[in-house]
Amino acid sequence: MASKKPPRPTSSAPAKPAAKAEKPAEKVVAENRKARHEYEILDTLECGIALVGSEVKSLRSGRTSLDEAYGRVEGDELWLLGCDIPEYEKANQLNHKPKRRRKLLLHRRELRTFAAQAFEKSLTLVPLKMYFKDGRVKLLMGVGRGRKAHDKRDKLKAATARRDIEIALRGRSRGGR
Repeated sequence: MASKKPPRPTSSAPAKPAAKAEKPAEKVVAENRKARHEYEILDTLECGIALVGSEVKSLRSGRTSLDEAYGRVEGDELWLLGCDIPEYEKANQLNHKPKRRRKLLLHRRELRTFAAQAFEKSLTLVPLKMYFKDGRVKLLMGVGRGRKAHDKRDKLKAATARRDIEIALRGRSRGGR
């Protein structure tokens, strides 16, 4: 005779909530792809940027251009010049000037090392990427040395060769020729 097991009591504890889909750490608004081609980036630094409300609204809609932008140190401050953030249509009278100077926010010691590096070696401060991180707008600035035309050609040639090798290796590993 088989013995019957008593039914197990059900747990009154609440079920574990499903894992929430985590939002990405940073949402890229604009990227200066030309900068990596035009300059050899030696060092980078993340800094904040002082904006007005209509500029943030315009950035959230994904409209900005870093193509002609550059950084300049004036006194104890770092400024972003030439960055185009178009006007926000719904802001009416409270709009901003699209190409105004914008102050970059970073610690004084970071500014000293970063600016000294750029000044001593006569390098350029180039904005590489603008993004939202934890609800705040951040800018990735780079210290770069301008490339000559022959350097650009060499870089493209090396990248093409590397890509061709990877394709050949992928084809061979799949049982190709």
